[in-house]
Amino acid sequence: MRRNKITIIGAGNVGATAAHWAASKELGDVVLLDVAEGVPQGKALDLMEAAPIEGFDCNITGTNSYEDTANSDVVIITAGLARKPGMSRDDLLLKNADIIRGVSGQVARYSPEAYIIMVSNPLDAMSHVAMKATGFPKNRVVGMAGVLDAARFRTFVAMELNVSVEDVHALVLGGHGDTMVPLARLCNVSGVPITNLISKDRIDAIVERTRNAGAEIVNLLKSGSAYYSPAASAVQMAEAILKDKKRVIPCAAYLEGEYGIKGLFVGVPVKLGAGGIEKIIELELTPHEMEELNKSAKAVKGLMDVLKM
Repeated sequence: MRRNKITIIGAGNVGATAAHWAASKELGDVVLLDVAEGVPQGKALDLMEAAPIEGFDCNITGTNSYEDTANSDVVIITAGLARKPGMSRDDLLLKNADIIRGVSGQVARYSPEAYIIMVSNPLDAMSHVAMKATGFPKNRVVGMAGVLDAARFRTFVAMELNVSVEDVHALVLGGHGDTMVPLARLCNVSGVPITNLISKDRIDAIVERTRNAGAEIVNLLKSGSAYYSPAASAVQMAEAILKDKKRVIPCAAYLEGEYGIKGLFVGVPVKLGAGGIEKIIELELTPHEMEELNKSAKAVKGLMDVLKM
């Protein structure tokens, strides 16, 4: 029986950690690809040597060649540049768009039936670039954003109430950035709305912390950004596809009129299974929530305007 094949493009902190999560869950054989010679090979070998200890059976291969990624079922893209001193956001956007176009072209060439999970930032725009570059249908390109943002929201609520994160359920819509829309109204602890458990001031503070969670980690690390939680989020999405779990989770999806938004990747709840994005779930939002979502979509549109897409 053929094993699933998961390719992870980019062997930095996020990519290598995603390889670790995917291997430990035995989702399939893992190919870790990077342009840096020796880096993906070394990290893959290190992970393979952990297998006898942790007890996972899968092959983990490091490579610099896209030929080794052929016939992948799922491709997780983490490649891209970090912003450097003197580089504007637009500069970073344009450079990463060039990188993602190149990567996506190789994915389409060697794995024409694959599902793409985009992690590279700016997430929503890079998902759009990948869809255009590959020519893949919209159900096979999905951005990792809402899973991570909702996990952060859940974490902060659990910390506030001193309860298990497993019992906290949350939903975050919109672009992956400081315009995201955490829906406090729909957040609950085992069915109990957090509005019954936490004061409005504290909820507002948690929402704000969620929006700035990535920056909070960057500021603490001084060099680098989050990687455990983004990698875990991407692998949860890969698992939903590979195991046809039909998970209802927030992801960046290409909208064609849903929520009144057209032609953009924006975070919304979707059903994720063997068909990729099998359904976009439309919620009835309050006027304020809809206003916030439109504001977030406008920010994504601004990125697309810079890319002239």
